[in-house]
Amino acid sequence: MTRARLQLTDISKRYPAVLANDRVALTVQAGQIHAVLGENGAGKSTLMKIIYGSVKPDEGQVLWNGQAVSVRNPQEARALGISMVFQHFSLFDTLTVAENVWLGLDRHLSLAEVTQRIEAKAQAYGLDIDPSRPVHTLSVGEMQRVEIIRALLTDPQLLILDEPTSVLTPQAVDKLFAVLRTLADQGCSILYISHKLHEIRALCTACTVLRAGRVTGTCDPREESNASLSRLMIGAEPPQLQHREAVLGDTVLRVQDLTLRRESPFGVDLEGLSLEVRAGEVVGIAGVSGNGQRELLYALSGEDTRADPAMVQVGGQSVGHLGPGHRRALGLHFVPEERLGRGAVPPLGLAHNLMLTRREAVGRGGWIRMGALRQQARDIIERFNVRAGGPDAPARSLSGGNLQKFIVGREIDARPRLLVVSQPTWGVDVGAAAQIRAEILALRDAGCAVLVVSEELDELFELSDRLHVIAKGRLSPSLARAQASVERIGEWMSGLWEDVRAAA
Repeated sequence: MTRARLQLTDISKRYPAVLANDRVALTVQAGQIHAVLGENGAGKSTLMKIIYGSVKPDEGQVLWNGQAVSVRNPQEARALGISMVFQHFSLFDTLTVAENVWLGLDRHLSLAEVTQRIEAKAQAYGLDIDPSRPVHTLSVGEMQRVEIIRALLTDPQLLILDEPTSVLTPQAVDKLFAVLRTLADQGCSILYISHKLHEIRALCTACTVLRAGRVTGTCDPREESNASLSRLMIGAEPPQLQHREAVLGDTVLRVQDLTLRRESPFGVDLEGLSLEVRAGEVVGIAGVSGNGQRELLYALSGEDTRADPAMVQVGGQSVGHLGPGHRRALGLHFVPEERLGRGAVPPLGLAHNLMLTRREAVGRGGWIRMGALRQQARDIIERFNVRAGGPDAPARSLSGGNLQKFIVGREIDARPRLLVVSQPTWGVDVGAAAQIRAEILALRDAGCAVLVVSEELDELFELSDRLHVIAKGRLSPSLARAQASVERIGEWMSGLWEDVRAAA
């Protein structure tokens, strides 16, 4: 046998509240696409960061092409030929796409040369991006494209991908898989982390399963089913969703001819958007990232108050000119797609992060009742099975999936009248995704109006009673879930719905 590209032996990493990796062994061959599978908090991201040099292991050995190495930082990792695309992006908001990519490349290249390489790589791999755009103007999906292109430009021998398709459309996923297979054929090894089991079965040729920081098994995912992979990962199959017939109530959210000019030169104009969400139903919005989702969500949440008051109505009241606090008072709760920075304040504990949208623990005179606040956080942690070091654990200490569970749980637990949620199961494992979706449907069955914006069509088909598609700042007619198909929604993502009548 040829020597392995990467071999880990007895890798352990301890944090104050958790043993993240416990004597982990992993072997990756040259040209192999190797999945690392595990539920949220199983230690996958920590292990990848050890390989990439951004976390130092407490114990164990790393062999790179047969030689023992100590990777002290990402610069040394890149010098060896290791690149990584993080689940939480490492981009500077105030710099352009090209400038962010330039920081990680050989300094002898000029910015103009880097720009040309980005354009060539983006065109070759179907990852459209404008190198001149500031990162703060990008959607999450577009930021992910930047991270992937930056990694590809280093011509890596080992490419680590942590949830690379979490906010990519099916068409973009197909293009990415073609790129990864080509890289593997050229000898590049790929470590692939994803909670989408069908992707792992379609793409990967080997799989290592982690549970609670330990390796619990290895397999060839091509010989497994989604059910058997679920059992390896979480010890059981996720429960099937119970999607009951909708019992519709009054209209809770009404958007009427919402038209807004972009605030950023790189934004999207909203043109005459109209939709309704009634109590007791889930309405889904599909679309390719960067087609107006961000602008629509800002207008709905109250972060953008430029709309005419009557363009956005909650419970019959015109709120287009009102901020988030006034809208929450009317029962609107909101889950943004960006977990860290908008959904949660990274250095604050989970209990204090409740204060971003909840006020139950505020007593007379504005005093915070910390005992009640911590108990409220404990209840959410327990209800949503959040793996954290207690209610005072900083938000940034949680894995991406566990933080997502907490943020979604925080808003669902508030028993909203209207819930607007973007990318509800981004980066969470199959068990947690099933739980979040079940909680959303339970909220809907209790009479809540729910609007879900997602780039994952399977999720929208599972949750939605009706669907819209957003493309180039315009919104399609609504389509009953029973009449929706991947092919039809895919066509509408290009704006091809002009002669279609609303089906609902």
